[in-house]
Amino acid sequence: MTQASPRVPGDLLAHLRRARDLADRHYAEALDLAALASAAGVSKYHFIRCFASVYGTTPARYLTERRIERAQDLLRATNLTVTEICYLVGFASLGSFSSRFTDLVGMSPSAYQAKYAAEGTPMIPGCYVFMHGLSDRR
Repeated sequence: MTQASPRVPGDLLAHLRRARDLADRHYAEALDLAALASAAGVSKYHFIRCFASVYGTTPARYLTERRIERAQDLLRATNLTVTEICYLVGFASLGSFSSRFTDLVGMSPSAYQAKYAAEGTPMIPGCYVFMHGLSDRR
């Protein structure tokens, strides 16, 4: 018998969205569970339960997925090294970045980058990315 997911009060949904938006905007920063829960205005453990119930994944996994998605963009479009990208998207360790990337994408970051480099797409110079940052806004 499966348990039904707990109901999340409607007034909490806006607070959960605020925390998710924080993760989306500031994925490259050192966000932790306490910071995300604080943005939602609830305790860490209540936040984990409610976030998972609403979004179908834990806050940590959600943040990791955002970071990996951004890393994929950078690996496809820039001439930055895997190590530079690892730190730009918020990972503290190249090993954890590579293993999480491989788990989620199905190939290593180096193989992913090589696949798109072989297609001959012009790359954005890394110096441009460093000068102008990672802002998704125009």
